[in-house]
Amino acid sequence: MENELTIKRFIDIRRELGYTQAEFAALLGIKNTTADIERGKTKLSGKLVTELLRQFKINPMWLYGESDQKHLATDAVQVIPKVVTVSNAEQENIVMVNAKAAAGYPQNIQDTSWYKELPAFNLPIPEFRNATYRGFQVEGDSMLPNLKPGEWVLAKAIEKIDDVSPNKMYVVVLEDAVLVKKIERLPKSNDITLISLNESYPPYKIKPYHIQELWQVNSKITFGVDATTEKGLLRQLQESMEELKTQLGTPK
Repeated sequence: MENELTIKRFIDIRRELGYTQAEFAALLGIKNTTADIERGKTKLSGKLVTELLRQFKINPMWLYGESDQKHLATDAVQVIPKVVTVSNAEQENIVMVNAKAAAGYPQNIQDTSWYKELPAFNLPIPEFRNATYRGFQVEGDSMLPNLKPGEWVLAKAIEKIDDVSPNKMYVVVLEDAVLVKKIERLPKSNDITLISLNESYPPYKIKPYHIQELWQVNSKITFGVDATTEKGLLRQLQESMEELKTQLGTPK
């Protein structure tokens, strides 16, 4: 028999995550349902505790009532870029991920050859040095009025989730999607809330370990209708950079 606190905490986890007994059992590799565990008839196996740790970062010590820390530290979650690209001159460059490419980005995130198919460029102004940047095309209207569908953002790589600011926008690369959102972290909660600027889209919570990469939006670029080819994109990008340099007062 498990102690009552362990059973209660197990039930609380399942309810907090929103799973039925059968769904939670399937997720954790248990036959049938978690009903016997929740009634105290079956002990929590080592495999089950391991799955709770692996999938949901549940601290085993908390589960058994020996710690007040429910989740393991979030800074163990790696959100730094999985691949960094360089030019022929061995200078780090900025890859541009359009809306079509973004659909395959999560699955190809560690495939170096996949990145070579995307347009890339160098940005020789100080504001874009000494950090890793990537360009992403905005899809959908969830960040209106700040970002319109089809616009691009240039975003800087973030190393740790703890580095996020509630006042910035981020490109969030999940296991199955690439989103542009604001991020909110509530005190004493391990959850991360993704927030759209367009109030038609309600905020929703995710777990930190669902994030593969995190990029802080630094600037946006609006292109014309002829930026559909790599050549057109890079030409308009160059024009935008010249304009940006003028705004920043950087010598051409």
